[in-house]
Amino acid sequence: QLQLVESGGGLVQPGGSLRLSCAASGFTLDYYAIGWFRQAPGKEREGVSCISSSDGSTYYADSVKGRFTISTDNAKNTVYLQMNSLKLEDTAVYYCAAQVWFVSGCPRTPRPYGNWGQGTQVTVSS
Repeated sequence: QLQLVESGGGLVQPGGSLRLSCAASGFTLDYYAIGWFRQAPGKEREGVSCISSSDGSTYYADSVKGRFTISTDNAKNTVYLQMNSLKLEDTAVYYCAAQVWFVSGCPRTPRPYGNWGQGTQVTVSS
């Protein structure tokens, strides 16, 4: 059974850092695209970053470019999102998602992803 479990969320001050983890079980990351999405209260779910296991390509939303880094640890079957220089507007529930993906690049929108984790809350507040 394919499962994704996020962890690493919490409360952090502006300018601080967090590292989110997305642990996959029931499948290996090979030939999957993994995306990180976030949803703030009253807003639509938005793409933050994604990575393709097929070609290693990555994507970052403009709002997080230069501050967030996505990476994978195939030995641990885990995808990470390192978040630095956090801002108030980064506050949201963060979700990871997975989808079989054989082509280059990775989906930047939620719709193509068929497998989702339960989410982890990130709160940036002073």
